[in-house]
Amino acid sequence: MFNHQKYGKQYFMPPTISYDWVKKETLEKAPTWCSVDLRDGNQALPIPMNLEEKLELFQLLVDIGFKEIEVGFPAASDTEFNLLRKLIDNNMIPDDVTIMVITQAREHIIRRTFEAIQGAPRAIVHLYNSTSEAQRRQVFKKSKEEIKQIALNGAVLVKELAEEAGGDIYFQYSPESFPGTEVDYALDICNSVLDIWKPTPDHKAIINIPTTVQIAMPHIFANQIEYIHKNLAYRDGVTLSIHPHNDRGSGVSDAEFGVLAGAERVEGTLFGIGERTGNVDLITLAMNMYSQGFDPELDFSQMNAIREKYEKLTRTEVHERHPYSGDLVFTAFSGSHQDAISKGMKYRQETNTEKWDVPYIPVDPVDIGRNYQADVIRVNSQSGKGGIGYILETNFGVKLPYKMNEAMGYATKKVSDQTSRELSAEEIYQVFRENYVEYHPNFELVDYYFNKGTGQEVTLTIQKEKEQIELQGKGAGSLDAISNALKAHFDIDYALEVYEQQSLGKDSAAEACAQIGISHQGEIYWGAGIHEDITAASVYALVVAVNRLEDALISQKETVK
Repeated sequence: MFNHQKYGKQYFMPPTISYDWVKKETLEKAPTWCSVDLRDGNQALPIPMNLEEKLELFQLLVDIGFKEIEVGFPAASDTEFNLLRKLIDNNMIPDDVTIMVITQAREHIIRRTFEAIQGAPRAIVHLYNSTSEAQRRQVFKKSKEEIKQIALNGAVLVKELAEEAGGDIYFQYSPESFPGTEVDYALDICNSVLDIWKPTPDHKAIINIPTTVQIAMPHIFANQIEYIHKNLAYRDGVTLSIHPHNDRGSGVSDAEFGVLAGAERVEGTLFGIGERTGNVDLITLAMNMYSQGFDPELDFSQMNAIREKYEKLTRTEVHERHPYSGDLVFTAFSGSHQDAISKGMKYRQETNTEKWDVPYIPVDPVDIGRNYQADVIRVNSQSGKGGIGYILETNFGVKLPYKMNEAMGYATKKVSDQTSRELSAEEIYQVFRENYVEYHPNFELVDYYFNKGTGQEVTLTIQKEKEQIELQGKGAGSLDAISNALKAHFDIDYALEVYEQQSLGKDSAAEACAQIGISHQGEIYWGAGIHEDITAASVYALVVAVNRLEDALISQKETVK
């Protein structure tokens, strides 16, 4: 049975709550970012990365701009131990990057960890033990004091081994399973560990608060962090860090609220990979800052390349709707969305503004290596005239009149609906050509030439079925003369309602595209022509429009019969 009554509150509120963090609007300064892809991300993979893959990912993280990288759990496997030795022995760690290693608060594991980092230019030793009420009761069967002593014994040994090893070694402590731990108890353990390490502003320690398993709403976590921030010992000598997971789907909110509440450092992974539902996604966090106009101090300007390399190394696939990095995150299929985006893009071009506020697109795709044509507007049966017109204009230079754009939209959506798939830009252009450029079901223009008389006189040859027919016409201009010839032959009447044309290129030899709409009994019938000569393009457009009118008249006659 789906029984909600078996669940209940498992978290603990801090002794006092101030809600000062609520008064802040957004993250204006980047926290220290620490990637745990090589440790927390790697241990979540069905097939963990091998040594060469880990080295390649380490370099990717450096290239992005991470200054702190948790390289692994060197006591857990030979691969992770060897990775540390490879990086250190081959001087592969940049001067401005600090590696981190994690260890349980157990003596043999701590000693093996220090063997792995011997000779490192600078390293963080990350000590942890689980402190939650449930684990104390169910797993360890120990009291609060006994669990606290595990942390203190580990802190003492870490300090002793660091002094023996020499070098530039920093300490970090995490009360694992913090969400199920009494907040004042977790704070007491952290402060007791700090009493052993005695950090200073010149050589800080890190207190890292993980949401090992999310069991509360993000504002609860923020209240907990704010309490720790305000009551932490040696505060000017401590970097307060957070390590959000994503069990409730609120890893990003936990991280952002946690930083507002006083955290100065965030641990996470690219694309949020990690155990169960994963870690917080550092790309989303950094790009959220970027979208608000603040420097995240990480470089995601080549997002596709980063994603492709990450997928290759980890054998995982980034979801197409993943924030900022997925294939479809900038793509609009909805007609109303496409129309707004198209107008927004044109507004930017017309006003030459640098300010980005295009509807539905939170950041400029170009900033992260994407492009408008491929990413922003794509067409299926849900799309509308705005997006279809945008694709024709940006890809092929064809700018349709408003009402013709609407008709073209229906024609394109019909094809997509019938084929049950998305249409490419080339397929959309082909729909345009078939319906408005090459459409001659009733008659086709073979040839025409003009004779100058009292007005403009024309002789044109059309082919109707298998017969070629010569027509004569006269008018105020060349297009008027041809129109009059067609009206007389087909015994129809219409008005030239819309005439537009544009060049399809920038040089003098570029083709022109003309669009013509003729009206008959309140309906407009459209045609388009493409030719190097604008007069020829206009003539061809008129011929298609008249063909469409003939279609309608034939259909009316058949209906009457």
